[in-house]
Amino acid sequence: MDTTLLIATAIKIGVFLGLTLTFVSICVIFERRFSAMIQDRVGPNRTGIPLTILGFKKDFALPIGGLTQPMADGLKFILKEDFTPSYVRKAFFWLAPCMTMVPALITMAVIPFGSPMEIGEHIIPLAVADLSVGPLFIFAIASLSVYGITLAGWSSNSKYPFFGGVRSCAQMISYEIALGLSLIPVLMYFGDLNLGHIVEDQVKNGWLLLPLWNEGGFIIGSGYWGQEGLLLRWLLMIPLVITFFIFTTSIFAETNRTPFDLPECETELVGGYHTEYSSMKFALFFLGEYAAMIIGSALIVTLFFGGWSIGFGIDGLLPTGAWWVSLIHLGCFLTKVTIFILFFVLVRWTVPRFRYDQLMDLGWIVFFEAALINIFLMALLMAAPSIGILGTLFGATILIVATIILVSIAKSVTKPSSVRSV
Repeated sequence: MDTTLLIATAIKIGVFLGLTLTFVSICVIFERRFSAMIQDRVGPNRTGIPLTILGFKKDFALPIGGLTQPMADGLKFILKEDFTPSYVRKAFFWLAPCMTMVPALITMAVIPFGSPMEIGEHIIPLAVADLSVGPLFIFAIASLSVYGITLAGWSSNSKYPFFGGVRSCAQMISYEIALGLSLIPVLMYFGDLNLGHIVEDQVKNGWLLLPLWNEGGFIIGSGYWGQEGLLLRWLLMIPLVITFFIFTTSIFAETNRTPFDLPECETELVGGYHTEYSSMKFALFFLGEYAAMIIGSALIVTLFFGGWSIGFGIDGLLPTGAWWVSLIHLGCFLTKVTIFILFFVLVRWTVPRFRYDQLMDLGWIVFFEAALINIFLMALLMAAPSIGILGTLFGATILIVATIILVSIAKSVTKPSSVRSV
């Protein structure tokens, strides 16, 4: 392999790890300050440089409102005594945190975080691994994290972690099906599984949920309005918006974030699967959760909002392959991801937790059926120009009948049975 490609790959891995861990720190401090604001309290604001350990009379308080709190937390986890209870299954107890953290980091490798960069004769894509099956790779690797959580609950030999592990396993299975099915309409629309190609398509034809431009011009230009198939493009927004809603909600469930944090809900299970963990092993669970949140946000941005694309035709005005253009696109990508991270944080501190039966009903009875029907709706709309008006009407009739049948079945399943009062 060329030396340039090896160096570029090593740099990309370093940038990817650095950005992910930096974002984790930023997410932690922001969430703590944001939750404090919602609950009308101060939050972390006094973390500074501990000069007293060097013999000075007092510490130096940095005037930055507690932004160094993540650094203090990291040092605490490193220096804190690592306690392992005597009754746990030690080998699996130690392995579980790694199985939770590592898959969350690996899945980020296929997400493009900037436009391709020209270095000499080489065109370097700003993705650690430019795979042709990016979404399948993400789902395959991300599904492994449930093994870590389940293993943590089982190996702890404690009832609360065990319940948390069982809940996590059931929750992941329930929502991974809806997550995968919901993404099929997006892949049908692009006709490609390469995330880099999906972003480039959105650069040319508008973001998936914001198709306001293409190579012919802006939406207010004659080039865009004069194209054939404009009505069909806006009709396709119906299944794509449904996909976005199901996919985003399922990401919340996959990352065990509120309102789907049943595996670790403090009010019922003390701490769930990580009740018996401390020091760096607990920190790995902590980092894994936030890394999964960041990766989920990055995936939403890549699929639905253009990834690193600036949008509105601006990308076409910039030179291709220039390093400074790639940096601009990197900044745009990070800005979008930050917005969705803020959305994750906002939901956690404003939406109440689901009951476990509500969680299962939403995954199996609502999202599963909705995602399945949405696939056929997308296929019908995409085939409409080929099958004509009569074929489209016939397909729509069958789809409506199938939807009514599924809804009636769902209502019969969720209808509470009469119980004699005692």
